[in-house]
Amino acid sequence: MRTRMFIIGCALLLTACSSALTANGTAANITQSSASSTPVTEAMEQVPAELSITHFATMRLEGTGLTLGDVLAQNAVYTRYAITYRSNGLLISGIMNIPKGTGPFPLVVLAHGYIDPAIYTQGRGLKREQDFLAREGFAVLHTDYRGHAGSDPSPDVREVYDAGLEYGMDVINAVNAVRAAHLPHVDARRVGILGHSLGGGVALNIAVARPDLASAFVLYAPVNGDAWQNFERWHSMRDEKDRTRAVLGTRKENPAAWDALSSFSFLGNITAPILLAQGTADADVPPAWSDDLNEKLKTLGKDIAYVSYEGEKHEFIAQWDDFMRRVTAFFRSHLAAEDTTTLLP
Repeated sequence: MRTRMFIIGCALLLTACSSALTANGTAANITQSSASSTPVTEAMEQVPAELSITHFATMRLEGTGLTLGDVLAQNAVYTRYAITYRSNGLLISGIMNIPKGTGPFPLVVLAHGYIDPAIYTQGRGLKREQDFLAREGFAVLHTDYRGHAGSDPSPDVREVYDAGLEYGMDVINAVNAVRAAHLPHVDARRVGILGHSLGGGVALNIAVARPDLASAFVLYAPVNGDAWQNFERWHSMRDEKDRTRAVLGTRKENPAAWDALSSFSFLGNITAPILLAQGTADADVPPAWSDDLNEKLKTLGKDIAYVSYEGEKHEFIAQWDDFMRRVTAFFRSHLAAEDTTTLLP
């Protein structure tokens, strides 16, 4: 196998190699070096050519063409718009809540959990969170991801589990598209990302691969940072055409490939503070997964705040208000403007 080398400035970073999947289904070597926030891959891919965190970290990602469409709703505090934008050329739909007032307001991008695309509708996930954060003075963008609602379908034909890398492209490009649009009421230099469940895994991938993209991350009952654990738990839900086991094997058979696809392998790259929240009665995501993530981040000396909610399930109910007050305070602290302008409209 050939060794992939990344040249950053004059430094040559050589590390242990592990295998990953390329676009044509063959194995390729990747290096588990620190993920760079500066892409070095020149070609713009609509799907990752290699299924690895390292390749995801170096992809050329472009978010363009953000369009505020129909006004879906409005109240005294904010206006809710249907939106579209381009993610490396693919049309992606979503919604955006923009507070009323002078602004500019910091941006929070929401990454929703798994919802069957056959029943998913525009802006469906995290609706309570969308409303709450907009009322607290944040511009809120909720992306639908590719293949959902009015978005273009994924062009990936490999039928291999990608640990949410494509969805991560769409979240990153949502930020890029807002920045390119220069909306007068949105300060896209101040960015927070909140991900729930599958979206929590997407957010963690971004935190390790693009550590400079956002100033703070909220992981709400996130899936595992070990891609194999997620695949093994939910592989029965995948299409019968799925080729993941045939191509990547199991973790025991091919640990290098699964390590390359797992954010756990790159937690040392994280620079932004993280708020992690988990319910102890969650039947979808085992609470032990969040316990483990918390311990790993603490061991690495990362800025991690972990809140375990006794009796809460996968979507918080009784203690949701407390959770959202914590989220608001967390984002307000880390997305504060350089001057004394209030975040509230």
